[in-house]
Amino acid sequence: MLLIFCGIYACSSSAQELLTLEEAVRITLEKNYSILISKNDVDIADRNVNLANAGMLPSVSGTFNNNNTIQNSTQTRETGVVTERNNARGNTLNYGVGLNWTVFDGFRMFARYDQLKELQRLGDANLQLNVLSTLGDVMERYYNLVQQQQQLKAFDTAVSISRLRVKTAQTRFEVGKAARLEVLNAQVDYNTDTTNYLQQQVMHRTSQIALNEIMGRDVNVEFRVADSFEIEERLVFAELLSHTMQQNPALLAALISKRIAELDLKQVKANRYPVIGLSSGYNFNRSESALGFATQTSGRGFNYGLNASINIFNGFLQRRNEKNSEVLIRSAELDYQRINQSINAQLASAYQTYLTSLSLVKLEESNQKIASQNLDITLTRYRLGTITQVEIRDAQLNYLNATVRLNNSRYQAKLAEVSLKEISGSIKL
Repeated sequence: MLLIFCGIYACSSSAQELLTLEEAVRITLEKNYSILISKNDVDIADRNVNLANAGMLPSVSGTFNNNNTIQNSTQTRETGVVTERNNARGNTLNYGVGLNWTVFDGFRMFARYDQLKELQRLGDANLQLNVLSTLGDVMERYYNLVQQQQQLKAFDTAVSISRLRVKTAQTRFEVGKAARLEVLNAQVDYNTDTTNYLQQQVMHRTSQIALNEIMGRDVNVEFRVADSFEIEERLVFAELLSHTMQQNPALLAALISKRIAELDLKQVKANRYPVIGLSSGYNFNRSESALGFATQTSGRGFNYGLNASINIFNGFLQRRNEKNSEVLIRSAELDYQRINQSINAQLASAYQTYLTSLSLVKLEESNQKIASQNLDITLTRYRLGTITQVEIRDAQLNYLNATVRLNNSRYQAKLAEVSLKEISGSIKL
């Protein structure tokens, strides 16, 4: 009997698109805005890893200057001759190419290059953390939708049974085997179950919208999901902990951040060393003047040189900067320990929830099986007229509540499983 009622809901939803978890994940990886932004950040970090950005390569620049003057000039020579010129025009032209190259800066450039590579790794770790977190949310919302779909099916079954009760009570009333009160009670229960079904429809549709949103697609798309899901029952805490220490992206990001702080200290210490640079270039210059000993001069040629500088005293700022960098390293180490402790606590808590949920699933499966058998027997007896409206309603509610509790327990167990895999960095489809 129950299979017939369940089949009614299955036929009504079969026309919608079936969205698998694998397809939901694929769409999310392609369209989720948060993941796309993180990928852009990784692209920037990848491009930043180059020798020029670290200051290892020379810089070459071209210059061009053309200055003109118009002025009234007076010139007195040694002989006493005075020369005056009104609106005297002058011109200075120079252009050239120059090269500057810092060949030694206290090893700062090498520390900077290593830091750029660590920043690239940090971007990858943050992307992985974002992907794991987003996929965990997708799986949670997907399994929630499966649960909502199962609950909708259970409420639909309750409506079908109540509809049968109304029809049976009306028939019994018409043939004089039941009072009008029995029909009214059946109608009230039918209306109650219909209200619950409509409310569950709202929750189901809301869950659909939430899943569409995180996937980054049109939130108005309607679809159906899988009818059920399997729960992995053999997760071992020791293995999860080992995977967490090796693969958790938050821990990896904390370690990288500490390494970046250490490289910052190297760059600060580089200020104690001299900075040595090379310069070279080719220049052309020409000067024209309407008044003077030479009305036109010009020159062209190469220039080259060596320059060096060293910080001798800057008001003890060097020592202060080094101490601050050392404090930042200690803070990065403390942050790693904090994150490590937090993740271990999350893992232990999720694993306990996982074990408890598995036990509850087994208990609720037994309860639901008993409630289903009891409802079948009660429906048979009800059609024969050997039980009251109260008894059939009790059996109906017991079956509905047992089904709802079973669906909830399975959902909670699956959430605990997903949480464990997300923490350990081992989400796989």
